[in-house]
Amino acid sequence: MQTQNPCSDHIETKGLIYFARMLDKIRLKARGELPPDYFTGVDEDPTMFDARCTRFLAVNYDELVQRTLKGGSDEQILEWCFEHGRRPTEEEIAIWNAFLSKRGWRDDASADLQAAKERSGLGDRDDIQTWVDLHDAEEGRKPAI
Repeated sequence: MQTQNPCSDHIETKGLIYFARMLDKIRLKARGELPPDYFTGVDEDPTMFDARCTRFLAVNYDELVQRTLKGGSDEQILEWCFEHGRRPTEEEIAIWNAFLSKRGWRDDASADLQAAKERSGLGDRDDIQTWVDLHDAEEGRKPAI
């Protein structure tokens, strides 16, 4: 089966970045179309974006997978999260977006980001300064500057 990359972390759902990518990964994995080296879920590492996002929304990842695979738009599934977990304020969403979009830039994840860049053959790319940038670069999109 042919694999497909998920959408960019930058895609917003009701103002929230990354959520659409997480749902995209869930759907692609269920169809056997997600490349095998992608992290999904919350068990591997609590610092991975799926784990952080589900904690931010206070929803169980496995329940989110079940809900996602039932169908519906990303917006409908996010509303489900708000009903079964928590509804962040606009300020909390702004803080989330800022944190996630800058993760790896001058923080405790910088060394891991550089190591991941090296493993991907992108170690010399100065335009890749965050994990979101790396995702875009690895998937053939130009990192946002």
